[in-house]
Amino acid sequence: MADAVDVDLLELARAVSDEARAFLTTVTEVAAGTNPEAALPLALLAVSDVLAAGARLGATTDVVPAERFEPDAGPDPDVDPLRANLANVFDGVDEYSEVVDPMLGVEVEQSTISGDLVAIAGALAQGLRHYAAGRTTEALWWWQFSYLSDWGERAASVLRTLQTMLAHLRLDVADDVAAEAEYDALQP
Repeated sequence: MADAVDVDLLELARAVSDEARAFLTTVTEVAAGTNPEAALPLALLAVSDVLAAGARLGATTDVVPAERFEPDAGPDPDVDPLRANLANVFDGVDEYSEVVDPMLGVEVEQSTISGDLVAIAGALAQGLRHYAAGRTTEALWWWQFSYLSDWGERAASVLRTLQTMLAHLRLDVADDVAAEAEYDALQP
């Protein structure tokens, strides 16, 4: 049975569900490894887009479902193959360091791009299952709660890592190549 939700929240739910589907599609394509040159840019774009949707969730007043329990959305999908495939795609650069909580200190822990992308995918998929079942408020609650408690932070960390990797790939060049490019740029 579909629940009654105000028009603004319905629009937000539709927008988040669209971004969640796009994220899952892109991450699955990246994990397939068929276009390794595009893996990094595609992952960067997917995480950026889903973070924008997450920011809307974070800026929205708390969504509270009528029931105080989460209806069973069915069995969780097996994400181990996705994680393994992503780890393979990002082999050699999968691990990175992140600050645990920048508000509380400088404690650093290790994380993985593959693990973070899969955690984000899992949270988004859980909300999509509720949304597909017509439980819009439950989907919004789940997406908002999981964004604030987990996937938003993971997405922000992995976004910074992906952007840094891309910057290194594009900007780290040998000194003689850089000098030649600077010289050529200054010539009329």
